[in-house]
Amino acid sequence: MKLQLTLVAGLVASQFAVAEENFRQHDAHVHGHVEFNIAQDGQDLLIEITAPGADVVGFEHAPKTDADKEKLETATSALLNVATLFDIPAAAGCKVVDAHVEHSLNNDSEHRDHDDHGHHDDGKHHDEHDHHDEHKDHDDHKAHDDHKAHDDHHDHDHDHDHHDGHGEFTAQYQFSCADFSKVNQIDSQWFKHFPATEKVSVNLLTDKTQSATELTSGSNTIKF
Repeated sequence: MKLQLTLVAGLVASQFAVAEENFRQHDAHVHGHVEFNIAQDGQDLLIEITAPGADVVGFEHAPKTDADKEKLETATSALLNVATLFDIPAAAGCKVVDAHVEHSLNNDSEHRDHDDHGHHDDGKHHDEHDHHDEHKDHDDHKAHDDHKAHDDHHDHDHDHDHHDGHGEFTAQYQFSCADFSKVNQIDSQWFKHFPATEKVSVNLLTDKTQSATELTSGSNTIKF
């Protein structure tokens, strides 16, 4: 199911390659800007959502507190509750057959590397202390090591912040519709659940429609 969703979402995105390239040249990861890729595959309706972590949970780093973890759990549950995100005409008889949500906010290895860094410097300083007889030389060398350790620590924090600064969510849904021809529009409730979003770019591809539109909190209907 996931493979099919990804392939069709890729097909949708390819139809708007020029527009997407122009957008990404400005900024490929913009807070407040979410993307929907929507496609028809026979009687199936496929939707893919890409959203910055800041829009969904208010942060883009690994959850550090109980409050962060609760926000992450609540947001994931909301994304999996498809019926509250999209209003599809009942006459079409569309039912969810697959829903998948993932995010890139977790990065435990970075935290472990950060903890190990201090122990490494302590060992290095101890060894060098044993090999210096002159107190002055030891102090000079210690100052040099402390300065280097500070620089290394700063560089590590910078790398860690850079990595954490691009955490995002991806959600993929597949609906099976009894009569897809009755799907003439979809009302999105995205802004109700995630008010930090300012706009949603929608790429739509069906047998009869190919369009690129934009949703806001005051205009959240996707026309087919």
